[in-house]
Amino acid sequence: MAADESSVATASFSMEAKKEAMVTTNILEMRNITKTFPGVKALQDVSIEVKRGHIHAICGENGAGKSTLMKVLSGVYPHGTYDGEILFEDKPVEFRNINDSEASGVVIIHQELALSPYLSIAENIFLGNEQQSSGWIDWNKTNLEAAKLLARVGLKDNPITKVMDIGVGKQQLVEIAKALSKEVKLLILDEPTAALNDEDSAHLLDLMKHLREQGITSIIISHKLNEIKAVADEVTIIRDGKKIETLDMHSDVISEERIIKGMVGRDLESRFPDHTPHIGEEMLRVEDWTVHHPLDHAREVVKQANIYVRAGEIVGIAGLMGAGRTELAMSVFGHSYGYNISGKVYKQGVEIKTNTVSAAIGHGLAYATEDRKHYGLNLIEDIKRNVSAAALEKLARAGWVDGNKEIVVAEGYRKDMNIKAPSVDALTGKLSGGNQQKVVLSKWMYSNPDVLILDEPTRGIDVGAKYEIYGIINRLADEGKGVIVISSELPELLGICDRIYTLAEGRITADVSRADASAEHLMQYMTQERKDQE
Repeated sequence: MAADESSVATASFSMEAKKEAMVTTNILEMRNITKTFPGVKALQDVSIEVKRGHIHAICGENGAGKSTLMKVLSGVYPHGTYDGEILFEDKPVEFRNINDSEASGVVIIHQELALSPYLSIAENIFLGNEQQSSGWIDWNKTNLEAAKLLARVGLKDNPITKVMDIGVGKQQLVEIAKALSKEVKLLILDEPTAALNDEDSAHLLDLMKHLREQGITSIIISHKLNEIKAVADEVTIIRDGKKIETLDMHSDVISEERIIKGMVGRDLESRFPDHTPHIGEEMLRVEDWTVHHPLDHAREVVKQANIYVRAGEIVGIAGLMGAGRTELAMSVFGHSYGYNISGKVYKQGVEIKTNTVSAAIGHGLAYATEDRKHYGLNLIEDIKRNVSAAALEKLARAGWVDGNKEIVVAEGYRKDMNIKAPSVDALTGKLSGGNQQKVVLSKWMYSNPDVLILDEPTRGIDVGAKYEIYGIINRLADEGKGVIVISSELPELLGICDRIYTLAEGRITADVSRADASAEHLMQYMTQERKDQE
């Protein structure tokens, strides 16, 4: 009996030891990785270790080298284009392309999702890995296996649904299902929640924890420190292409401030620069503004909205997803969105017409879109062309753009806005998110507007770059401009705005002064329309 108990105890101990060994063994080691681009050393002797079955976060400012490191790992930058070595499951690997890395179980999901909108969910999952029989695609098997993978990621949609008919949050889950179809061992997610609402973000983070329980290792790149604290086992901080440190999120007392200090190399005593407003006369007023949906003409997406902004004032617009914030801004700026738009716009007390974008710009309005990659910038053009795009007439001479003057203007903004690029001839698409946002702001600042509408101006950029953007916003207000900031982050609005409007289901529900504003207070007004209907 004692011998049996001893055997059971030994077996139990053995199982625990194996489990502990699985947890603590490194699945990945990247040693002394150095990657150089013309004129720029993106990575310098970076070494990281990732434990099997853990969620490992990588943090750093925009341009620090995070995505570059993951592209080295996944074969986007093939072996031979960098120095250093990679060990995966204790074996040296030399990935020449993504196919090589995926064959080993390393799958990367980029921030810009690689799905075909015109194909079904199932077709996207098995694209390049078709379920075939005798040389023909077995559609029954394709849809059946896709349904099983969708169940693993908690997605209930029919596998034959086209990807264009599901939201971005669900598309992220399809990408993960696609990775699972490749028998992923190490899943890399680059800013997976950047474009998601709070509900979809929470679901994705829960899925990462669930995958961890199944033994799948994940590396997550994210600027959202609260999410990193919620899921990460370790955090590696990279700054200026160098590894600074790796923090154990379980054994150490790690605060967001501690991570920020490692990212920016200094303490940010306040995440928002000090600012004393100097508010003048009314600059812009919008009255009884109503906008109908461009496809569903009976549906009002903005309902009799009334807002104003004064010279030197920073005004926030807060609202839940679908409240109508962007629709309000775009419809005011040249009727860029909507159908059957009604209401009046006043500039310094005089009614103006903003029926077209050129008319809005002519009246001194500017709108920096929330989607800078698709609508705010031409990513295949250089910095100077993007900076001059909204005010080419200022550079024109006899119908031709003065190229030398364009360079001088763009170079001035590059230095003044601290845009990290070797020259104004650098392609905008090669810049980090924070630097791209500075180019967007430079473009509109060069048009010399009186009112700037900034839609999610810090989305997808790190805390250091955010601090710089806030400083630019303050500077614009100090120059006497009226600034309207739309943001999904209530702490951001509370940190930089002088007044905040709340929007709920297309209606303005409150105009709250900075002194009276709190996150709880604003949330009450942001949900007021729904509560009134219940």
